[in-house]
Amino acid sequence: MENRSIRNICIIAHIDHGKSTLADRMLEICGAVSPREMREQYLDSMDLERERGITIKLQSVRLSHNGCVINLIDTPGHVDFGYEVSRSLAACEGAILLVDAAQGIEAQTLANCYHALDRDLEIVAALNKIDLPAADIERSSQEIEQVLGIPTEEILHVSGKTGEGVEALLDEVIRRIPPPVGDPAAPLQALVFDSHFDQYRGVISSVRVMNGELVKGSKVLLMQSGTTQDALEVGVRLPAATPVEKLVAGEVGYLVAGVKNVSQARSGETVTTAVRPASSPLDGYQDPKPMVFCGLYPIDGDDYPMLRDAMEKLRLNDASFSFEPESSTALGFGFRCGFLGLLHMEIVHERLHREFAVDLVATTPSVKYLVTTSAGEELHVDNPSQMPPAGEIASIAEPYLAVTAIAPADHAGTLMKLCQDRRGEFIKLEYLSPDRVELAYRLPLGEVITDFFDQVKGKTQGYASLDYEPAGYAAADLQKVDVLLQHEPVDAFSAIVHRDAAYDYGRRMCKKLSELIPRQQFDVPIQATIGGRIIARETVKAYRKDVTAKLYGGDVTRKRKLLEKQKSGKKRMKSIGRVEVPQEAFVSALRLD
Repeated sequence: MENRSIRNICIIAHIDHGKSTLADRMLEICGAVSPREMREQYLDSMDLERERGITIKLQSVRLSHNGCVINLIDTPGHVDFGYEVSRSLAACEGAILLVDAAQGIEAQTLANCYHALDRDLEIVAALNKIDLPAADIERSSQEIEQVLGIPTEEILHVSGKTGEGVEALLDEVIRRIPPPVGDPAAPLQALVFDSHFDQYRGVISSVRVMNGELVKGSKVLLMQSGTTQDALEVGVRLPAATPVEKLVAGEVGYLVAGVKNVSQARSGETVTTAVRPASSPLDGYQDPKPMVFCGLYPIDGDDYPMLRDAMEKLRLNDASFSFEPESSTALGFGFRCGFLGLLHMEIVHERLHREFAVDLVATTPSVKYLVTTSAGEELHVDNPSQMPPAGEIASIAEPYLAVTAIAPADHAGTLMKLCQDRRGEFIKLEYLSPDRVELAYRLPLGEVITDFFDQVKGKTQGYASLDYEPAGYAAADLQKVDVLLQHEPVDAFSAIVHRDAAYDYGRRMCKKLSELIPRQQFDVPIQATIGGRIIARETVKAYRKDVTAKLYGGDVTRKRKLLEKQKSGKKRMKSIGRVEVPQEAFVSALRLD
């Protein structure tokens, strides 16, 4: 196949602006799926994606239109899955920028567009959902021209639901997006932009061939891992996996090389031939930096090896998820996991449970702090149990985010107050149009990961949108709050919080635990402490047998004697007793917020 008849594109947009629906119409128009087999969100392969109505994983498909082959990649829209978008952009020469005609430009629209511009991709802008009664085509077009500099006459009008304008969009893609540049005669260089594990066939890698030819049956070399494999199957997705004899420069397809070790075929790997290898690997991808950390522990300790294997296979499919082993006195052996955001954490937790049948407990989410000790040593701390004693800490710095919010002008004051309450630093306020504003704030990551997104949506009636990116570290007045049961610290309940919120966290955690921990034969004190100072306390009262019930009268000293004997027994029991915290109490208490 000649390069000039190939177009490699992806669809980028804010969440819920209709990417998957538009991809459905393209599949229909190009005849890739028969009407009998067609279903909504056809390219979304996970049940989780269908239930939530969001795209979590990028999906590629080959389409044929007017004598050209279009390799289309449908991408997620949520900020937590931005790494999927960056990988898609690396495999393309152009992008369809989709904007909801009823909602206009949103925060993630801007972020994805800038990522595409950074890679010098050709952008085809389209207004979607023009069939809606609330669609304001003129206002949305002016916003795109004002903010992104794309002339209104170049913006296409489509409806992913009815199919109106979709064929014209495909024609425009063929006309405006350049064909791939690559030399079929050069040594093979193919970029792995996604992978997943099949228990029967091993690792199946999605590849974009940059130079040379990837031929079925040839010996291939994975350059970063240094391993040699046989290309057992080479194919394209139509969208069903269809084997072909070879993929040439510019084409997108998949490779089955019988790789069983999941660490050998990560995203960003370069595939070349073992006989005539390329001189250097492709640039690959920059490793994503996890922003939210939490511990994941199997409820049944015997499931630990199964959880480790499940995480290895999931990380192959989701390269932005990281983990390392850790242990907890309360929860046993588990893993400290890093995620790009709270939704990402929730999705990974759910996928581990559904796809690998592992029941998990997740600890309270935290972020990575930079701690400077009195000796001048710098420590990165993402787990409260790693925090040095208070007397050895010189300063603590916390990570910040540059947060961009786009909302109706009526809600600007509400949003500003919310950001101020979360210790935000105002950067700018800009009007995109007479009734829409763009707000920029610098906010501590620890204040954003809990319920900030929900608060923004709630206070703006769902009209605001958020995007964020890391903005370095800054010193803060932070403290570690420990929770003690029977005077013993329980690391699963510890947290690093701002001084102003420390008392409230300690009081709520003690209150919650006092309701969850079952009564013992002795009083159980629950205390929240900062350093050696107790800031909150609750007591789970002991069971108490009425030892005086058998008395029917007589001197009061007989009654007092029995009560004293009971008291001394309780005291002795308390000194040797151990509080057993049921697993349900951990799960419920860690859902404090």
